[in-house]
Amino acid sequence: MFTGNAITLTELDAGLVELCFDSKSGPVNKFDQATLAELAQAVSLLAQHSALTGVLITSSKSTFIVGADITEFSGVFVKSFDEICDWTHQTHRTFQQLEQLPVPVVAAINGATMGGGLELALLADRRVIADTAKIALPEVTLGICPGWGGTVRLSRLIGWQAALEWMLTGKHQAAIDAEKAGAVDLVVTPTALREAALSTLQSLVGEEKVLRHTEALVLNDDEQQALDVFCEQQLAKLDPRYPAAIEILKAIAKHVTLPFAEAINEEVKLFAGLAKTDSAEALVGNFVNQQTVARIGKRMAGQVNPIEKAAVLGAGIMGGGIAYQTAKSGIPIVMKDIQQPALDLGIATATKILDKLVAKGRSSEDEKAKVLANITPTLELGALSDAEVVVEAVVENPKIKSVVLAETEANIPNTSVLASNTSTISIDFLAENLARPHLFCGIHFFNPVQAMPLVEIIRGSKTSDDTIARAVAYALSLRKTPIVVNDCPGFLVNRVLFPYFHGFNLLLQDGVSMERIDKVMENFGWPMGPAYLADVIGMDTMVHADDVLQAGFPERMTHANGYVLKTLLDANLLGQKNGEGFYQYTTDENGRRVKLPSAIAQALIDQAVQRHVEVSDEDIIYRMMIPMCTESVRCLDENIVNSAAELDMALLMGLGFPKFRGGSIRYLDAIGTAKFAEIAAQYADLGGLYQLTEELAARAAKGSKVYA
Repeated sequence: MFTGNAITLTELDAGLVELCFDSKSGPVNKFDQATLAELAQAVSLLAQHSALTGVLITSSKSTFIVGADITEFSGVFVKSFDEICDWTHQTHRTFQQLEQLPVPVVAAINGATMGGGLELALLADRRVIADTAKIALPEVTLGICPGWGGTVRLSRLIGWQAALEWMLTGKHQAAIDAEKAGAVDLVVTPTALREAALSTLQSLVGEEKVLRHTEALVLNDDEQQALDVFCEQQLAKLDPRYPAAIEILKAIAKHVTLPFAEAINEEVKLFAGLAKTDSAEALVGNFVNQQTVARIGKRMAGQVNPIEKAAVLGAGIMGGGIAYQTAKSGIPIVMKDIQQPALDLGIATATKILDKLVAKGRSSEDEKAKVLANITPTLELGALSDAEVVVEAVVENPKIKSVVLAETEANIPNTSVLASNTSTISIDFLAENLARPHLFCGIHFFNPVQAMPLVEIIRGSKTSDDTIARAVAYALSLRKTPIVVNDCPGFLVNRVLFPYFHGFNLLLQDGVSMERIDKVMENFGWPMGPAYLADVIGMDTMVHADDVLQAGFPERMTHANGYVLKTLLDANLLGQKNGEGFYQYTTDENGRRVKLPSAIAQALIDQAVQRHVEVSDEDIIYRMMIPMCTESVRCLDENIVNSAAELDMALLMGLGFPKFRGGSIRYLDAIGTAKFAEIAAQYADLGGLYQLTEELAARAAKGSKVYA
């Protein structure tokens, strides 16, 4: 009847037609513009089918429809508000034409059914779902709302409160929970899905068509009051920096009692308005960047064989974390140290992580035992004889690391990848005493290993492509996101982070309160302010890394009037490591951690003040963020990282950069390069970190973005 590149129409018995989604361009079905055009064509054919008695919607893929093609959103969202409304209405017309066919429509939902895929299923008369499938309207996580009828149909089908709970979080709903809520009508096994859906369709043929999901809700006074109270409570909780949830809440509260056509118009306007926000641009950009990074990693890992055995040198907190993560992923790992107490600590670290998972019901004692059985603690170098990847995670001291690496290289296969977990030390420096520098690279995990998704893979000047590919494959097997960077002081993440702390140091020396700086930067979107972050990382680690950056980039990263963090370190204020840093950490009678400003730290800061400068909150933000942004652009200029997408994702995953701002480059672009240049010029006397690179200055002169 009809065969396209994404959709087929097949005549069944007795006037029934199967509309099957079967994308020939990829492993999943998604609503790109080509598929939407085909759907419109297919629906037109159905509307013209004089003998049609029913429509069965299916998927030939392992999933139903994963939603809209988000990579196309950037081209849509640059349009005007009215143009976005028109674009959205086009799909509405197709959906409503399918919905209003004078025959029953049944959707057979298998696998993941997200966003637009669920919106399509919602217009059907009945929904039959496989018990392994999950459904969701996750648009809020992209800074937008469901735009093809989801806010309207779902709220009328399952009630406003359940619909809002789904949409405000974007969480996946299991099949059985979706049935309980009333979003689907029947749950069956995957093998029975098609026949059950077909049987359901056949049972509806000839019956009066009733579109339950288009009928406005009628609320009595008590129900309206409950809605008002719910909205008030939610508005008090929601973060205004992520406006999508707030606007979804307001919109559904408004349109749930309106006639269907009016409600759809309200949703269209909501979608278009959210599409024009900076938050949506950043969050959609994050998604696209994440897909880009995943594609790069998958392509590189595909060039080599999977890693089957690994080893870690050093059984401290980091070594234990690496051992745990590797073993948890099903890869046997040898954990080597020179002292038994260290090995005991490494095993204790892994055990503690597993115990927490068991306590939360996310693992079992049997699973815990399997993970621990994958870790072999040893004092003998000979135990590394069959490891394919060996990660050195000893103390962050270049001389010690160099000795350990050279000794290890002599005791592992001459085909094995040797890597350092260093966070700052030059890979080329560490490779100087190695016989096989082409098999050496950096694999920089972030602490805590089990929680942080990013792994920096650092390429030295002699590192081979095969070595990098194997390191990437190892990181992916650990369910981490690897980003490849070239060797330089601080690599990528720390090189970009410490200019931010340079700005913090200057603000302290100008008499600005550390608590105020923390508050302003947390309001900006950071999970913690710079003083608190320094305490979490540890003052010794911070100062060591800063020393490396100062030595590497003395022309702009040297502290002309001293470094407050070094002053605190000299006074043994290490941060959370010993309970006192910028803040003092104690526990109350209930065992909860209490964080209060340290009087000792404040006295030392007062002594470091060079002058007293009146600054606005905006000044604080710019003085903190300009150095991070300019150094980020330098990393792009110098090819430390290959793309803005990879750089921004590294900051999101490695530093907790505010998601709604999208990373330092996207933040800079949101300001505008020309405007950023004007702002930076106001602070140029603060030093080289506040001055633009030639390339950025050229872009600013043209008003062009850093993102190509």
